Amino acid sequence: MDFVLVPSNEFLQACSMLTFLWKFTVFYFFYISCFLAYCVMLEDDPNIPAIAKYFNTKGRYEEVNPYLREDILAVNRSILQPPSEECQQIHLTAIIRHGTRYPTTKNIKEMQQLYNIILHNASGEQSWLRELQTQWTMWYTEDMDGRLVQKGVNELKHLAVRLSKLFPSLISEEKLRGGFIKFITSSKHRCVNSTLSFKAGLTEHWNIKDMEFDHAVNDALMRFFDTCTRFVEEVDNNPSAVTEVDTFKQGPEMRRVQQKIADHLNIPYSLITYDMAEAAFYLCAYEFAIKSVKSPWCQLFDEDDAKVIEFASDLREFWKRGYGHDINSRASCILFHDVFNRLDKVAAQNMSGQQVAEAVTVQIGHADTLLPLLTLLGFFKDSEPLTSTNFATQAHRSFRTSHMMPYAANLILVLYDCGGGDLRLQPLLNEKPVTFPGLTDRASMPLYRDVLEHYKDLLQGCNFETEPELTNSSLNR
Repeated sequence: MDFVLVPSNEFLQACSMLTFLWKFTVFYFFYISCFLAYCVMLEDDPNIPAIAKYFNTKGRYEEVNPYLREDILAVNRSILQPPSEECQQIHLTAIIRHGTRYPTTKNIKEMQQLYNIILHNASGEQSWLRELQTQWTMWYTEDMDGRLVQKGVNELKHLAVRLSKLFPSLISEEKLRGGFIKFITSSKHRCVNSTLSFKAGLTEHWNIKDMEFDHAVNDALMRFFDTCTRFVEEVDNNPSAVTEVDTFKQGPEMRRVQQKIADHLNIPYSLITYDMAEAAFYLCAYEFAIKSVKSPWCQLFDEDDAKVIEFASDLREFWKRGYGHDINSRASCILFHDVFNRLDKVAAQNMSGQQVAEAVTVQIGHADTLLPLLTLLGFFKDSEPLTSTNFATQAHRSFRTSHMMPYAANLILVLYDCGGGDLRLQPLLNEKPVTFPGLTDRASMPLYRDVLEHYKDLLQGCNFETEPELTNSSLNR
């Protein structure tokens, strides 16, 4: 008698499951391999300077969001994860830094001085040096003085379109035509032109040709650092407020960078001051940001050098706009209250069944507008302050303007109604969800009342002109 071995159903199911797991594992590792290869490709793009990730406030938005290099209008809707399907977006406030700009007059004068040194003093056979001396020309002129460039125009246009794709129920043609989207800007030309560019991004996207949309200029909100008397006196016009910065500039780390540059150019060390080293670094950064060119100026630096110059810049921002002095962040109280007063008004209108009068508010200012506000809210605070002596131990610091504050940087606050009086607030920085410091144990979209409770001391006070207990030497606690 012949025996035929017939596999059981359980055995067949087990084999099927093993086959599925094997296929899934192969697919998973293939996907991960492709993703990692893509990341390496982005990191090793020969057209991008290796030091681009250290350009601090002179960096491109694409270095913070590399996926935009492939598709400048790409959005990831999966980042918006409300706790239930009932959640509806009812308001959005966007506080945005202007787009890519030309150097300031001060920077341009220093660049011209460095260029003259290289033309008349540098020697060597390096191809990049010959290019600087015979092909590159000093095309920056003093009248450019921080004006918005075409790249900056495009950045704000593209940002407007991306936000309209991320938040279509708020940033819509209907809302724009109905006057439910408000625009506020600093008076500086680069901010006004960034505002015009953002509006143009929307009108071109929806092909609106029969209407124009106003904006308000409000320096009290968007340039509060000019109008806060205590900040101007205690920090901005006070050399002792940035003693740590000056000490680091004269320290051994910076001196080594300056000497390396002088050695590359075969010139006396005395010719390369900190200002000249910074000018060379900025020339690399501006050529890349404005023209997407990996210029010969970048050859003067390796990544170790760039980290030192980035730290010097971060040190300055820390002591002049960040956690170095309490008044730096307190100067942004007026903007802080403006944002939360608006959110409260929207919440009240929504709870009473009224139509929200201001669905979207777009406020365009400066790095000096956004950084103090982020500091006031507690973002990017390290356990130790940045000082002239802790460069080596701060390699993994949170306070890095290269990550926080590229051109067109933005803080977005989205208010949701999730039903039953359940309002939630989602913060995004540079189009990526973040969590409010101190609320990290909650969802990335915490209850609005929890946010109000967390910041109640600021909401009840936070008046930079009437808080005498603040001193220019106290660290933000």
